[in-house]
Amino acid sequence: MKTLLRTLLYLSLVVWMGAEIFFPVVAAITFGTLRSDTHTAGTIVGELLRILHGMGLVSAMVALALLALAPAWGIYKPRSVLAPMILVVLMLAFTIYSQFAIIPAMDRDRIAAGGAINTMDTTNRQTIDFNNLHNRSEHVELAILLCGLATVVLVARAESVRV
Repeated sequence: MKTLLRTLLYLSLVVWMGAEIFFPVVAAITFGTLRSDTHTAGTIVGELLRILHGMGLVSAMVALALLALAPAWGIYKPRSVLAPMILVVLMLAFTIYSQFAIIPAMDRDRIAAGGAINTMDTTNRQTIDFNNLHNRSEHVELAILLCGLATVVLVARAESVRV
């Protein structure tokens, strides 16, 4: 039973971190392939980001539940899961912020700009705001990735101090 629960914990982290690691690759390929049609590329990447966030929300709930229950089931010592739980909560907060604050604001700017953002028009207010939000989104995703990698390390470390 302990092996199954640890496997589910690792799987939730692997799914989330794998998606975070490969998302920039997919985005770069999409924009490289659709270089002449940035609107379509952006639409595709935006939908993929929404899927990534959905995966992150589910993975976070699974990881938090398993980390919270692990000490009671004798899988990890209580103190060894505290830091990973805090990091998963931070990752969850960043994901929620990106999904429900940044992306809708970017969509509003895109719609206000007539349905497509021309990133070359640097004087347009919507373009400036969109680009700022895009940069913020990249930083938030990087923070999620770094917190996730630290979480993986801390969970692996918790293995060495098991009950």
